[in-house]
Amino acid sequence: MSALAFTNNEKSTSTAVGYVGAVVTVLIWAAWILATRHSAATQLGTIDIGLIRYGIPAFVLAPVWLKTGLLPKGVPLGLLAMMVAGAGAVFFQLTTSAIHSTPASAAGILLGGSMPLAAALIGAVVFGERPDYMRVLGLAAIVAGVAILLIRSLAGAALPWTSFVLLPMGAVLWASYTHAFRRSGLTALQASALIAIWSLLIHVGLAVAFGTSISSAPLGEIGLQILSQGLLSGLAATIAYGLAVHALGGTQAAAFTAITPVLATIGGGLLLGEEIGLAEIAAAVITGLGVALSTGIASRR
Repeated sequence: MSALAFTNNEKSTSTAVGYVGAVVTVLIWAAWILATRHSAATQLGTIDIGLIRYGIPAFVLAPVWLKTGLLPKGVPLGLLAMMVAGAGAVFFQLTTSAIHSTPASAAGILLGGSMPLAAALIGAVVFGERPDYMRVLGLAAIVAGVAILLIRSLAGAALPWTSFVLLPMGAVLWASYTHAFRRSGLTALQASALIAIWSLLIHVGLAVAFGTSISSAPLGEIGLQILSQGLLSGLAATIAYGLAVHALGGTQAAAFTAITPVLATIGGGLLLGEEIGLAEIAAAVITGLGVALSTGIASRR
């Protein structure tokens, strides 16, 4: 009986860590969208920001990737490549380029709102996952909340085609990373370190080929990106999300990203002057309920 109690307590602790990791991730992601949107008005390009985003965690986590090696044993190259592309250089370049020309509220909708759906579809089609009725209902609520925000955002301004193509592509990439990491056998620290160093090497190659303007950028702008991109998004959020995936599973962890468009919409209103009305409030309530149901909190199993 005591062993069973110990196992249950251990499982509860792991689940709690997963929830905390997921919440930390979406909070940082909302700030990342706002900071990336702000960088469009500066001289920093996507390559410059990428060097900052992955350079900081690559340096901090150097002891980890030096120990595992750039090609860790036991991890299929396909899974590693999917992780680096899905949460690293390819994902970053696609989404950052799109966010520079997309309002923060719409970017949060098209990226964060699409991720749980992409993760659920990949889990069901590729890996045979079968979500129960309550989780399906939660995903439906997320769709409804995202649809409200999307209709509201489209009513005010026309978005470029890149917003509708690149941001959903980024969501699919991140969902692919979620499932690949889940099956890689790597820890959150190991995965974060490998993604950081490989993405840094890719961005160094891009900087050599196309140039960089970091040296001439204002120190204040560089400092803001070091905080938002390098320390928070590149390091803290990647580790936190890895903990969430390990504890909750890929599909459930990805469901939390649906909170991102709500937070981005609120942040866009408070910091960037975008309007917040009844539609945004309704979307926040519906999406929040959908996230709760998608995590399995109301499920029998």
